[in-house]
Amino acid sequence: MRIKNSLLILFSLFNILIINAQNEKLISLEEVITKVRENNHTIKISEQDFNAAKADFNQTNSILLPNISVSHSAISTTNPLMAFGSKLNQEILTQFDFNPDLLNDPDEIQNFATKIEIQQPIFNADGLYMRKAAKAKMNAFELQTERTTDYIELEVQKAYMQLQIAYKAVEVLEKAKEAALENKKIADNNFKNGYMQKADILSVEVHVTEVENQLITIKSNVKNASDYLQFLMGETSAELLKPSTKLEALVNTGIYDDELSSNRADIEAMEKSTEAYSNMHKANKMSYLPRLNAFGSYELYDDKLFGTNAKGYLVGAQLSWNVFEGFKRVGKTQKSKAELDKAELSLDQYKNQSELEFSKAKRQLKDAENKLKLTQLAVDQSNEALRIRTNRFEQGLEKTSDLLISETQYLQKQLEYLQTVFNYNFTKAYVEFLSK
Repeated sequence: MRIKNSLLILFSLFNILIINAQNEKLISLEEVITKVRENNHTIKISEQDFNAAKADFNQTNSILLPNISVSHSAISTTNPLMAFGSKLNQEILTQFDFNPDLLNDPDEIQNFATKIEIQQPIFNADGLYMRKAAKAKMNAFELQTERTTDYIELEVQKAYMQLQIAYKAVEVLEKAKEAALENKKIADNNFKNGYMQKADILSVEVHVTEVENQLITIKSNVKNASDYLQFLMGETSAELLKPSTKLEALVNTGIYDDELSSNRADIEAMEKSTEAYSNMHKANKMSYLPRLNAFGSYELYDDKLFGTNAKGYLVGAQLSWNVFEGFKRVGKTQKSKAELDKAELSLDQYKNQSELEFSKAKRQLKDAENKLKLTQLAVDQSNEALRIRTNRFEQGLEKTSDLLISETQYLQKQLEYLQTVFNYNFTKAYVEFLSK
């Protein structure tokens, strides 16, 4: 039995050494936010969505800029038409080549052609509106990235406050453990002197064990909160983060608008998205108009590889009008109109929902402020009740059960107050987030 107890003691000491050996790193909220902006994966993913939309917009430059291509081809032929045309392109045609026998059965000829082609759009109405749609989409993703950053920063504030509350809870429980152990000593002395029964001692020991178990759980919560904060910062480290500031109620700090701002990034993003659908619908309607494009080419021919003996150019313009495509174009226009209507309805719904959420958050903030005052008063009252009962218990004038009830209530009220402070601070940060 002694060997078993010794092993348990050694195991406990080993765990304590491991916990103490883990480095604690003090970090401020500003430092966390800076690292999050640089390394957070969600923000980086959002930035890549914007880069993809920007690339789509850059593709629409083809509506304004020329399309230039260069090619070099080589053929060897005895085909009468190709042979005659190759000689003509090489500018080596002679009168002798008009001999019917040679025309019908020419000798093998090699032809090497270098060709530079240019196509320049002049008027493509549907393409111009598609370009506007792509730009609106790009702007929407840029605003969405901004809002994603705001949301991640809100999540960072929440995680940082959770770490603060975890450390504060550890302090509260360690003090509660000290008080419980001190009362246990008093109870043990009273039991030895015959003033208490064994059942009372067992109740005190159970209370001490409960406090110790809560302390172990809270210390695990510290590690969990630290790991989550590191995840948000895009880091993996064995270090245990510790807030440089303690948790306290941020009453009357921060400024937020009393009304929902129409310039909020997510609302503007949806407006830009609706604008993109509007331009896509206009582009589909403009596809009924004709297109005007210019084209030109510069050609070099020779019977040798990359030769430039003969030269020529071609310049022209094309007006094309796709009059009827079955019902495809009509259906495409109808679909884009339905998507536009859906986007406009979604925008109205989102604005109404945001207004509703903002009003609800402001009410929750007021409720949290009132609860903050009440829980602080409850902590003071339970602390005073515990002080009185502890003094009476030391004098043997108070029941053990009543003392334990007071200790439990005081501990619960302290933890409840910490949770209330967290709820108030986070609700305040959430209201500021909604009002941006």
